[in-house]
Amino acid sequence: MALIGGSKAFVQDEEKQRLLLEEHTEKHFTASEVVRDIIIGVSDGLTVPFALAAGLSGANASSALVLTAGLAEVAAGAISMGLGGYLAAKSEADHYNRELQREQEEIDTVPDVEAAEIADILSQYGLGPAEYGPVVASLRGNPAAWLEFMMRFELGLERPEPRRALVSAATIALSYVAGGLVPLLPYVFVPRAGRAMAVSVAVTLAALLFFGFVKGRFTGDRPFLSALQTTVVGALASAAAFAMARAVQSI
Repeated sequence: MALIGGSKAFVQDEEKQRLLLEEHTEKHFTASEVVRDIIIGVSDGLTVPFALAAGLSGANASSALVLTAGLAEVAAGAISMGLGGYLAAKSEADHYNRELQREQEEIDTVPDVEAAEIADILSQYGLGPAEYGPVVASLRGNPAAWLEFMMRFELGLERPEPRRALVSAATIALSYVAGGLVPLLPYVFVPRAGRAMAVSVAVTLAALLFFGFVKGRFTGDRPFLSALQTTVVGALASAAAFAMARAVQSI
């Protein structure tokens, strides 16, 4: 009978593995941090140089001046945004490492208290003492897993990627440049700033619509609503800059 029971358990395990590997492919998007950096870089790149170019065009600046100022802003903005992304990711990694060291010290000095915290966490998921007891004992026998469990479920912290800061800086900076060049391209081919601005408005609004749609698809939002929101924000920023430039010019 024991042999039969063991065979049934083995068959059940095989069936479970087959279902996991063959019939159930979860469609979760795991590169959320990279997508967030791209969204930050492209959205700012599309709106800030666009607003600057619209403002200068409203002040009757030449296309050459608008292009020069716009390229300078794109370069400075990319450096600034990339540096901000680097410092933010570096601060996040430093915070994780400090908390990791503090949690390790607590496990070493007050293990019973930390074990009680495991039990408390698991009880919040509906597990009783008879169910979470073996889990607590198993984690106490595996210090590395114990520490990882406490970091994730007690503190809500995920281990950052080792090169996260550099990747974040490069992603944001390059995304900013890619977005920032879009509203400036018409000023390369159209010598009159007024007509170049009209083309820039059309091109940039189309780019904002497309970017917002793609962003919605990746982030799980409604694509058309995301496209509309992104376009409205960019349009409002540019309209405000254009209005301020006209107001200053009229003084």
